[in-house]
Amino acid sequence: MLLPPFEQKFGCKVDVVAVGTGKALKLGEAGDVDVVFVHARTLEDKFVANGSGVNRRDVMYNDFVLLGPRDDPAGAGKSNSAPDAFRAIAAKGIAFISRGDESGTHQKEKEIWASAGIVPRGAWYVEAGQGMGEVIMMATQKRGYALSDRGTYIAFRKKTDLVVLRQGDRNLWNPYGIVAVHPKKHAHVKYDLAMKLVDFVTGAEGRSLIAGFKVDGEPLFFVHGKGVGH
Repeated sequence: MLLPPFEQKFGCKVDVVAVGTGKALKLGEAGDVDVVFVHARTLEDKFVANGSGVNRRDVMYNDFVLLGPRDDPAGAGKSNSAPDAFRAIAAKGIAFISRGDESGTHQKEKEIWASAGIVPRGAWYVEAGQGMGEVIMMATQKRGYALSDRGTYIAFRKKTDLVVLRQGDRNLWNPYGIVAVHPKKHAHVKYDLAMKLVDFVTGAEGRSLIAGFKVDGEPLFFVHGKGVGH
């Protein structure tokens, strides 16, 4: 979606390493990549603060949703907040499938458990160590619950009968950022080209491409108006 126009415009080839946010930032800290495109703001801020990254910018956003069976055996859909929903699931011991991979989604899930005052453990809590699509399918098979970004749910909803039971909470917000790896820490990184990508993704052309990316007529992401950030 984004990369072919950039590659054509600047005569380069972008090698993509598709991993969760936690692993992506570790690659950045090691100087194994030139730029990271992630969605866990607290971790992104630490990445910049420790000198590993520079020029972080907001790119786009969607939100997280709590998925579960339509009959909702834990009653999570009747809750007043995401933490309340998580408490209901834990109280009933109904299967909850966690990504368990230090991704941005996993970070958000851990934040919600912490807000709920619960350390999830037991046979009902499954750390899959898998991507979002695999987790949705595992939750489907186990008739359990999972936290998903809305975009992946939209892409998979024809493959699952899980439904959205909780959405719209302030703590389910899911912003994405892009950060160049700091050349003062890793002199070998292609900083100039990385900043061209940052500028492209957050500029008018990138925002237009992101806004136009849809599945079944629904946008998967929404762009920030001016492409600026911290």
